[in-house]
Order: sequence, then structure tokens, then C-alpha cells
Amino acid sequence: MSQHNPLLQVEHLSVHYPIKGGFFSKVTGHLHAVDDVSFSIEAGTTLGLVGESGCGKSTIGRQIVRLEKPTSGSIRYQGLELTSASKEELTRVRTDLQMVFQDSYSSLNPQKHIFQILADPMLYHGITTRPQAEAEVDRLLDMVGMPKSAKNRYPHEFSGGQRQRIAIAKALCLRPKLIVCDEPVSALDVSIQAQILNLFRTLQQELGLAYLFIGHGLGAVNYVSHRIAVMYLGQIIEIADAKELFRNPVHPYTRALCDAAPIPDPAARGTTGITLRNEAISPVDPPAGCRFLPRCPFATDACRHYTGALFPLHAGSNHLTTCRRAEKEGI
Repeated sequence: MSQHNPLLQVEHLSVHYPIKGGFFSKVTGHLHAVDDVSFSIEAGTTLGLVGESGCGKSTIGRQIVRLEKPTSGSIRYQGLELTSASKEELTRVRTDLQMVFQDSYSSLNPQKHIFQILADPMLYHGITTRPQAEAEVDRLLDMVGMPKSAKNRYPHEFSGGQRQRIAIAKALCLRPKLIVCDEPVSALDVSIQAQILNLFRTLQQELGLAYLFIGHGLGAVNYVSHRIAVMYLGQIIEIADAKELFRNPVHPYTRALCDAAPIPDPAARGTTGITLRNEAISPVDPPAGCRFLPRCPFATDACRHYTGALFPLHAGSNHLTTCRRAEKEGI
């Protein structure tokens, strides 16, 4: 698809959860999980979404696959507005949008053996027939590097890395076009992480999949992503092509994340010299203006008046940031 007709287009997405208290459980405030987030994903590409815990990454993933409904904003998949789609329209596209979770054990029914876990969704949606189901399950297991004999076993009989491969096969069984990967390697050993990341890349090349790849650190996200969006306290604060983001991070928070990313040779590490102040603040009552202001070592009083809207570093650039200091100082 062209850049003007992306597979997925998210515009001004906001998700606010009510906070209830008191004897009558009245709404006393709102937790601003996601505020005015916009991005797009092209067919066959990966958008990495990175940020610390609680910044709203996983919330966005749940909105895309319609596990939740947003407070406001637009989510369009191949032109279909998912936030207002009818039940029949959602049924037609639901198989195209799948999710791989961090906890593979919780995402696999412990009472079913692997054949049932993979075959039942395909049979329900008419993707395969009962005579063909076993061959289709064998094909899926082979795609994710698991032996055919795995289909006769239960989830608890596998290691964490093997279960995650099976969870990926479960997402693939409905032949999706977009997979939301919600921190799919963060619970795995480092050596297993590399194997799973390579598997994601191979599957994308073979099947033309698009990913929204959610993670904590830039290292793993960068390895699989074409573009990377950095989130902080419910907002995207910088987004750029993956190589550009690592070469020229401009937002102070992004620069701090780059400093924290592991590299093979620590002696070769450069540093931006960013030292963050304070701890992350609560999304219940975010500050006015730039949300990174309480932790930014470069903050000024003017930062209290910035809206947090993304803007290009220069005319025609697809490297966007919310940091006005970058604009003024030409970082």
C-alpha cells in the first residue's frame, strides 16, 4: 500500500479510564492512559512502540484488536473505521487483526492440547476443514520451528520460548495481515529472545505481515522495526525511521532510552549525557504543557505552554518530535 493508503491509520486516539471512589463509587477522576495519539502502519512493515511501563503502549494494542473501545479518536483498518464498525463488519476483519501477548502461558488454554488450540479457530472461521486440519496444524508448527509431535501435548509441557512459538502459530492460524506484538520477548531469556525476534522477521518476509511491535527497550524493538514511535505518559513524543532515531535522537527522553540500550561492545558506547530528574509522574493528573517537563534537565517555563503536538524537524521530514527545544536549537 502507498503511504497515502496505509494498512492501519490511527488518528487522535485517546483512552481515559474512570477512577471511582467513595460509598457510591462515583467517578472522581480519570486515568489518561492514551492522549491524542496518531500513527500509521504500512502493509508488510513494522512500527515499533517503545516506552516505560504505564506509558500506554499495551492500551493502544488492545484498542487496535478491539479488546477495548477508545474514549475518542479514529482507528481505520483498510479504510474501515473500527471504532464505529458494526458487529458484522468487525467479524469480517477480526481474523486480519491478531495479537501475541507477553505471557504465552496465559494466552494458551491449559485444558486443550496444541492441536485443538490451533485447529479450533481455523475450523470456526472456515479457514480449513476437518480432513485438512491436521496438515494445516503441522504446517503452522513447522513455520514457527516446532515439531509436528507438539500438537499432541499441552501448553504446560513446553518451555517459555516454545510456548511463545506456539502462541505465534495461534496468531498465524487465522492468516492475519497485522499482528500486535505486546512485549512478546520480554519474559524470555536473552538467547531465546534473539531466536523469537529472528522468527518474527522471517515470518514477515515470507508472509508479508505488518506488526505493531511493543517493547520496553530500544534494542529489541529496533531489531525488528522499520519505524519507531517513543511514548511517554500517554503520548507519542518522537517518531522516525528506526535508523534515523538511533542516529539522531532529539527528544531528551529518547536520548536517555538510547543511552540505556545494550550494545555488543560497551567500550564503543557513546553517551548523550542525559540524566533524568525525579520519577515518572502519575497519568491520573498529567502536567500542563510538555508532559516530560518534571523530568527534563533542559526544561524552561516556556515548556509549560507547549501542547505536545508532533512536528517535523524540518520541512518534508518524517522525523517528528514534540520537543520545542529541538526546533529552536536545531538539534
